[in-house]
Amino acid sequence: MKDTEIIELQEPRLSVADQFYVPQMLVGMGTTLKHMFMTLTGKDRVIQYPEEKREDIPVVEGGMNLRTYRGVHRLNKDEGGRVKCVACFMCSTACPAHCIHIEAGESPWADREKYPIQFDIDELRCIYCGMCEEACPVDAIELTHEYDIVGLTRQEMIFDKEKLLKMYDQTVEKEPM
Repeated sequence: MKDTEIIELQEPRLSVADQFYVPQMLVGMGTTLKHMFMTLTGKDRVIQYPEEKREDIPVVEGGMNLRTYRGVHRLNKDEGGRVKCVACFMCSTACPAHCIHIEAGESPWADREKYPIQFDIDELRCIYCGMCEEACPVDAIELTHEYDIVGLTRQEMIFDKEKLLKMYDQTVEKEPM
């Protein structure tokens, strides 16, 4: 290794103002007091979830566009009411969290070779990146805008094919494909 390739790093020196923690502590206390007074005057936006739910969610909140919000998954159905998935394993291959498990079987329908006998998504392991949705060649899997799913056990948060198709039935009117 040449001497010109070596970079020596110097520890940054704190200025006199940076050495005093009191100004930064006062800024933090000011933020805390502001939130406290907003709560006492009733101007806060605190709700008692899950008993109360916000129905007035704006389109853009805090820089996040809620039109592109990715919530719980659903498996889409075709025109005949059958599962649209052709068990190509593209979604499970593209998933960086490895939370999709598919078992394929021979299709009873003439228009496709395979269909998923078992299709599971571990919603607790999922990072909701949307890679499965992008990888699917037949638009069988989709992320909905549903955010209020609750499970008391880990097993309840593993969505099987029936649960994913049920999610399609619940959200197809609100969020068409």
